[in-house]
Amino acid sequence: MGDEIAVIGGGASGMMAAGRAAECGAPVTLLEKTGRLGNKLRITGKGRCNLTNQADIKSFVARFGPNGRFLYSAFSRFFHQDLRAFFDARGVPTVVERGQRVFPYSNKAAHVVNALIAYVAEGGVNVRYHAPVRGLLATGNRIAGVQLEGSGESYPIVILATGGATYPLTGSTGDGYGMAEALGHTITPIRPALVPLVTREEWVRDLQGLALYNVRATLLVNGQAQAQEFGEMLFTHLGVSGPIILTLSKQAVLGLEEGRVEISIDLKPALSDEQLDLRLRRDLEQYGKRAFHNILKELVPLRMRELFLAKTGIAPHKPGHQVNAQERARLFQTLRDLRLTVVSAAPMEEAIITAGGVNVDEVDPRTMASKLVHGLYFCGEVLDLDADTGGYNLQEAFSTGYLAGQSAAEQWHEMHG
Repeated sequence: MGDEIAVIGGGASGMMAAGRAAECGAPVTLLEKTGRLGNKLRITGKGRCNLTNQADIKSFVARFGPNGRFLYSAFSRFFHQDLRAFFDARGVPTVVERGQRVFPYSNKAAHVVNALIAYVAEGGVNVRYHAPVRGLLATGNRIAGVQLEGSGESYPIVILATGGATYPLTGSTGDGYGMAEALGHTITPIRPALVPLVTREEWVRDLQGLALYNVRATLLVNGQAQAQEFGEMLFTHLGVSGPIILTLSKQAVLGLEEGRVEISIDLKPALSDEQLDLRLRRDLEQYGKRAFHNILKELVPLRMRELFLAKTGIAPHKPGHQVNAQERARLFQTLRDLRLTVVSAAPMEEAIITAGGVNVDEVDPRTMASKLVHGLYFCGEVLDLDADTGGYNLQEAFSTGYLAGQSAAEQWHEMHG
């Protein structure tokens, strides 16, 4: 304390920043508000931890939208190949799965956390648990230290790695936004991203837990298509979730500020309209003596049968060959456009990541240093950076943490000749 780099927050970016700064020869204190490190990291990817993605830098940056350009420097310093080598060297080999997503070979997020804890220990980082930081101290435009419970502590360099405002039980409660704002930084309003959506239709409750694969979801705002995703989704007790819904959720949240938001689910996206019509004609003819509710088993999951009977208005015991053109048209429309009305996002606590945060225009992308306060650095989710699912957000945390730690160490060495 007094002449060390202070890292606030022991998550993915904070541990990487602390470890890298120590590896570069600087003394480091890591201040963690809870009783252990890597709380949120332990539960990511349902405990499997989707570390990164094998996409190239250009594709990676595009996933972060307009602010993605900010990440070119961080990714050029420490990217997915470097991250995989980092964990491989620490006994955590990785594998590439569908969608170029990278996971630890063991499928255990705890192994990822343990490797980072070992990295922090290697450099002799002083880890202080149950040390919640209440604010940052500054003299003019220069960082001076941190405010803990009842006392201030002097640090010439501070790295803010407090994370977002999701999963508050892990310690991620959005503290860093207020700390940065108090020193003059602009905070882009935060909102949930990668979050389940709550829908008006009550029939979703009957489908709770049902996963749909190889479907297409289209997001509509005031009747106009805004985006669509193909893949897997899940019905919940309040609405919908799963990878393609989470990817659409950020735009859905923004859309709710503009008006009516709907999700259209195409259950047969691999078939053209002509092919789907032919398929329905064929099934109704081929299984013509069967009751309609039995023919439905060939078209949709069993748990969706009652919903389709209600939507199409076709009598369940009506023989397939008696289904008329109007009824077949309703069946076609329901398969092609199962419509849901979005009323809200799930609470922030259920979001995977936070959108919004410290305005990246006020941070130097080459170093992660504040442009407003000398000696202050940022990394991870506290910044206004968020991407789709697939490992992109964790890579951002690791890359910005690595760069912030290295830059802070370089400043520390400059201060000490």
